[in-house]
Amino acid sequence: MSVTEPPGPVMDRDEVDRALARLDAEHEAIETSLLALQDHAGRRLLEGAALTGVTQERWTATERRITLLWTYFDAYAGALRAAHDVRARRRWPSRDDLAELTELLRGESVTVAGGSASGPARLTERFTLEELVARMNDLYAHSLDMVVAADAVWSALPARIDLLAAELARTRQLAHSVGVRPGEHPAGDDLERITRALTALREQVISDPLAFWQRAEGSSAPGGGRAHTDRYDREARALEEVRREIDAVLTVRQDAEARLGRLRDVLSRADRTLAEARSARGEVLAKIAASEVPAVSGPPTALQEQLAMASDYRRNAQWHRLSPLLESLEEKAEDELLRARESLTAVTAPLAVRAELRGRLDAYKAKVARHGHAEDPLLVERYDAARRMLWSAPCDLRVAEQAVLRYQQAAAEVLAPRVPQQGGTADRRGEA
Repeated sequence: MSVTEPPGPVMDRDEVDRALARLDAEHEAIETSLLALQDHAGRRLLEGAALTGVTQERWTATERRITLLWTYFDAYAGALRAAHDVRARRRWPSRDDLAELTELLRGESVTVAGGSASGPARLTERFTLEELVARMNDLYAHSLDMVVAADAVWSALPARIDLLAAELARTRQLAHSVGVRPGEHPAGDDLERITRALTALREQVISDPLAFWQRAEGSSAPGGGRAHTDRYDREARALEEVRREIDAVLTVRQDAEARLGRLRDVLSRADRTLAEARSARGEVLAKIAASEVPAVSGPPTALQEQLAMASDYRRNAQWHRLSPLLESLEEKAEDELLRARESLTAVTAPLAVRAELRGRLDAYKAKVARHGHAEDPLLVERYDAARRMLWSAPCDLRVAEQAVLRYQQAAAEVLAPRVPQQGGTADRRGEA
């Protein structure tokens, strides 16, 4: 190697020794990093996996980088040994030794046979030791970034997918037990779709992990980023929705008999109330005259048919069909009971009016008797007239109410205080 024209000023002995120490430290650090990369779990997985997509493309390029790294490292180690050999010739190196060491340590002293991580390969490349270190650092960073990213995805997603798949299997078993099956219930179809989606997701994560890697913006560190889990999260949410629906069906299975019993009781009370209303209507028509009495409908046959259908669903464990039917029936049954009660109230209203008139007539009679006017001829006459109307059938409520009002007016006049008149006292009613 010619030493006649060293690059820049010739280094002195101290400069040479410091440069060799620094280069030795870099050699050790690079060797340690390369060995760690060689043993990295992600690298071993990449070597053994059947890769596809973007991961396959990047791993092919990364393998070339790693091969070139070792080539560069061997050339670097050889150049460093050559420099140490020159330095070891004598304790106090001559000027020629220092010139040669300057060329080795600062010049383009390292020749590497053809090889390129990307682009067309060259026959040879020449580097200074510092250039070679920079090139190795760059190749190492790119290689480690790819390995760490793939390993991070493999560490994060497959285990989570497996846990979700186990939960999916338990949910499918539970769904089957309550009659939620594909083709028979939407939740059953959802479970089938989630199963297919998780299977495809796991296969893609294993074969193409970098398709699920999201690099952190502004980060230059190897492996800076995270595994994006959008597809996994979407399926996890879908499974949670199915679980809630199946829980609702399970609740129906546990409470079905009690709810059916309550439904039968409510509809039975509605039927009895309607029967009472029909009976009361006949009584009203017989006892009350000149009164419009509303018709009473029959029992709701449609609700009875739906109740029978709900019982069939329970016997056949068709809980997914029973659940919405029970909710609908419970609302309709309460409405039917309310309608029956309103019908009874409307039908019996004339009897209530008659009872109120009877009570008012007797109350005034008792009040008159307390004041010593029970034998008043006018009151006796008007009382008897009102009583005959109220206790006769059919009773004309409008006429009877007028008779009660006349009795009330007469009683009020009798009970009113007497007013002294000029020439003596007189009854407010006057002398008959």
